[in-house]
Amino acid sequence: MRNLPTITKAILLLNVLMWLADMLARQSGVALYSVLGLHYVTADSFHFWQPLTYMFMHSNFSHLFCNMFAVLMFAPVLEQSWGGNKFLIYYIVSGLGAALTQEAVWAIQLHSLAGTYGDLYAAGMAEQMVTIGASGAVFGILLAFAWLFPEVSMFLLFIPIPIRARTFVLIYAAIELLAGFSSLPGDNVAHFAHLGGMLFGYLLLLWWRNKDKWTRGFQWRKHDEAEEDQRADNRGWHYHKRV
Repeated sequence: MRNLPTITKAILLLNVLMWLADMLARQSGVALYSVLGLHYVTADSFHFWQPLTYMFMHSNFSHLFCNMFAVLMFAPVLEQSWGGNKFLIYYIVSGLGAALTQEAVWAIQLHSLAGTYGDLYAAGMAEQMVTIGASGAVFGILLAFAWLFPEVSMFLLFIPIPIRARTFVLIYAAIELLAGFSSLPGDNVAHFAHLGGMLFGYLLLLWWRNKDKWTRGFQWRKHDEAEEDQRADNRGWHYHKRV
């Protein structure tokens, strides 16, 4: 832990502490995961802090372990490459993007339920919807690793064949997309939230790469407008002097 970068270490510790707090709260009859987990935006149980706090809550130890293992494997190299502030921004944006995607998916599902069973039934289902976990941000991390190091070979458990990072992420995204549309019985994983974390991470990476090119024209326009304003002021000053 002493050798880990600061933000990566803070993410690991915060997630573990929040999981411990949640376990203690459950033993006392307090549903901390419900207060801090992400609910549908129109539900009475929704609060403005949930799109941020949900990504630090986990349902059980295996859920926590899998996400934090991925953070431990991939986050340090990203933080060392970008710096702590940039990595933290990326992590939070990926998590918030996953939350926004999940809200959109819920909206589609509730609209379908309302059309089939009525608005009252859909409203009742909205109150039961909740998701927790850092998976959306973790999928953003996976995408960023493949973006920075696309040719790095990765070995997966039970598959003794090296797979390039870029190929691995594409396969993983395809599996998540297929699982999201399959709607298998008993599957309570927010697959589209995972994809949302990847999508918003990708958009942020594109912005960082192209922001100079995309903003250059705007900066030129501002510079031209400032020069035109200055010329107008000068013309007005000369006019008044002549009068």
